[in-house]
Amino acid sequence: MAVTPKALMRALIAAVAILLAATAGADDLHRFDDPALQARYSELIATLRCPKCENQAIGDSGSPIAGDMRTHVARALRRGDSDDDIRQAMVERFGDYVLYRPRLEWRTVALWAGPGVGVLLGLAAIAAVIRSRRDERAEALDDDEQQRLDTLLSRHQGNDDQDRSHQ
Repeated sequence: MAVTPKALMRALIAAVAILLAATAGADDLHRFDDPALQARYSELIATLRCPKCENQAIGDSGSPIAGDMRTHVARALRRGDSDDDIRQAMVERFGDYVLYRPRLEWRTVALWAGPGVGVLLGLAAIAAVIRSRRDERAEALDDDEQQRLDTLLSRHQGNDDQDRSHQ
């Protein structure tokens, strides 16, 4: 049975319509009349990471667990919980991974200090290379090497003089 281009186009349009309807329906569940509350909700779902999806915020994820997390955030905001309380509840449930910006604690010091230490080590390596090259001195040529160099230079200069005279 051959699929016609018209049937394929209809199926594609239907799939897009279903996806748009599902996305719009999910967002409508968590609308707030207060613009400040809506802004807090939007900020929270953009800064909390989905535990199932790789590096995706719960606001962008379509996974069921991200939907549950959005619902939890919306309920907590309606109860009057602070943003820190909501983040702490998510960390208690899912661990520090759920935060895009982990807190500065003894366990996360390497995460926060790593880039700075890497830059400092790189600068130290560059400084060491420059210092070692600066300290290198060319050894003086012995008599045989000096004579050979003079011979090569005189040949080269002779070739240059001949090339100029031919031009």
